[in-house]
Amino acid sequence: MRASSLLIHTLREPPADAVLASHKMMLRAGLVSKLGSGLYNMLPMGLRVFRKIENIIREEMNAAGGQEFVMPILIPAELWETSGRWNAMGKEMFRIKDRHETWNVLGPTHEESFTDAMKGILKSYRDLPVNVYQIHTKFRDEIRPRFGVMRSREFVMKDAYSFHKDEECLGRTYQVMRKAYRNIFGRLGLETIPVEADTGTMGGSRSEEFMVPSEVGEETLLISAGKKYFSNQEKTPFVAGKVEKPPALVKSAKKHHTPNAKSIEDVARFLGVSSVHLAKALIYRVGESYVLVFIRGDRAVNDVKLKNALGGEEFRAATEDEVRSLGFVPGFIGPGHVPEGMRIIQDSSIESGRPYVVGANEVDHHRSGHVFEANPDARDVALAVEGDRSPMGDGVLHAIKGIEVGHIFQLGTKYTKAFGVSVLDESGRPLTPIMGCYGIGVQRTMAAIIEQNHDEKGIAWPVSACPFEVVLVSITKGEEEEQKVAALYQKLQKAGLDVLWDDRDLRPGVKFADAELIGYPVRVTVGKTFFESGKLEIQLRKTGEKVETTPAEMVKTIRNLTRSLKRKHPPKKR
Repeated sequence: MRASSLLIHTLREPPADAVLASHKMMLRAGLVSKLGSGLYNMLPMGLRVFRKIENIIREEMNAAGGQEFVMPILIPAELWETSGRWNAMGKEMFRIKDRHETWNVLGPTHEESFTDAMKGILKSYRDLPVNVYQIHTKFRDEIRPRFGVMRSREFVMKDAYSFHKDEECLGRTYQVMRKAYRNIFGRLGLETIPVEADTGTMGGSRSEEFMVPSEVGEETLLISAGKKYFSNQEKTPFVAGKVEKPPALVKSAKKHHTPNAKSIEDVARFLGVSSVHLAKALIYRVGESYVLVFIRGDRAVNDVKLKNALGGEEFRAATEDEVRSLGFVPGFIGPGHVPEGMRIIQDSSIESGRPYVVGANEVDHHRSGHVFEANPDARDVALAVEGDRSPMGDGVLHAIKGIEVGHIFQLGTKYTKAFGVSVLDESGRPLTPIMGCYGIGVQRTMAAIIEQNHDEKGIAWPVSACPFEVVLVSITKGEEEEQKVAALYQKLQKAGLDVLWDDRDLRPGVKFADAELIGYPVRVTVGKTFFESGKLEIQLRKTGEKVETTPAEMVKTIRNLTRSLKRKHPPKKR
C-alpha cells in the first residue's frame, strides 16, 4: 500500500488526559481516535493491528477445537434473570428498555446466551465435549473509564464456552485452552504470567488470569520467593505469621482515654503498641441490612473476598449516621451492644483467645484486654500484601503490577442447571453438562503489546502484530528516481511482504519520525546513497541495528532480519 492513499493521522503530542504509554502511543500513532468517554474509533492503521491479533486468536482457538459463533449483542433480560445475574452484575451492566417496555442487556459477557443456545443443540453425551466461541463487541458501563482502550465502555472480547460430561473432561479442555492462551500470547511476543484469580460473578471453582507484567498495570500480583505461587492479590489467602506476644497494656482489661484517636494508626501511636494488637471494626450496608466485620488492626479488608463472603451481594461502607442509628459510635466501634440479628464476620487474622485493643463504643475511648471467642462465621476477608507468607510455604510474597489480557474459568454447572440443560448419558439417564469459560480482551492485548514494546520515539511492534512489517521510505528528486523506488516497491509486493511505501510529499524527518512512532519492524530507506551507489539501508525498529544491501538481496535480507527479530525476542515463559 502507498502511504499517500492511506489515512495516516499522527500527532506530535498526546492529549492531556492520556496517562499510559499505550494510550498516548495509540492516539499519537493514529491507531485510534476518541469519540467520547470510554469510546474509541479504530482507525485504518489500528485496525490492521487489531485484525492480526484477532486472526492469531482465531487460528489458535480453531487449532484447539473451538467452533466460532456470532451471537447478538442485545440480550433479553429474562436470560440474565434465569441465571440470577440480573441483579448480581451491578451498575456496570448496560440495561435498556425497548419500545415494548421490555428490558434488555448490552452484553458484557455471553454465558447466558451460549448456554441458552446450546440447550437446543446438545442432546447426548456423544455431543460432548464441545468448545464454542465468538470474537465480538461487549459493553461495560464503567463509572470512570480511563487508560484508553484498557478500560473502556465498549470493547471486543474473544469469549469461549466449553461443555463436558464430567470434571475430568473439563480438566482436559481447561489445560488445552491454557496451552492455547500461552500460544496466543507467545505468538504476539507478550510475556505473560498465569495467576490464580477470583471467579467473581462468573461463578465456578477455579480460574486463572493471564497477566502482562507492567509498572502501570491495574492489578497487583503476588509471587512467592520460591516461584511456586502466583496469584492476583484479590484472590491470595492471608497466611498468618508469628505475631509477637501482647504487651502488658494490651493484656490488661481496662478502658483507655484516647482523645481524637479514631484511626488504627492514631490509637497504636497513642498507646505505644503495634497495630497487630488492635482489632478494628467496620460496618457495611448490604441491601437493607448491615454486617459488622472485625479484622486485625494492621490488615485491610479485601472487597472481593468480602463480597464472596456475602454471597456476591453488593455492599458499601455504612455512613456515620447509619452507624449511629445502629447504636455505635463512629471511630470507636467495638464488640458489645450489637443489634440482634446483625451478622458479624470475624476475619481469620483475629485469633480467638488472644487479647486485643478494641473500640469502647464511647467517644474518645478504647478498651484493652478484649478476647474474641471462636466465631462460626470466621472468614478470610483480609487483603494479602507483599511480605506475607506464601500459601505454598515457599518463602514470602513479593508484589508486581500486571495487566490482565486473558481469563479462564472452570464454571461447573452454575449456568447449565439454571437453564435446565440436559443430555442423555451412556445409560440413557439425564446428565447436566459442566462448563468452562475462556476470555481474551482484544484491545487490551493490543495495548499491552505497546506497554511492553515502546520507547521515547514510539511503538516497536513485534512482527506478528504490526500494521505493516516493512516501511519503504523514499527520498527522491524527479520522476526517474520515483520510478526506481516504484520498482523496488513492486518487488517487495511480489515477494509477498507486508509493505507500506511512504511516498508522501513530506520532509524526510517527518517520514522517519512517523516510521518510529508507528513502529514498523523494518525500515528500508531509499535516498541519495541508493541513487549514487545502489546500496539500500535497512534498519530494525526494535534494536536500531542497520545493514546495507542491494536490490538483488533486499528480499532475502529483510526475511532474515524479521526471522532474527523473532529469535532475539521470544516471550519469556513461566
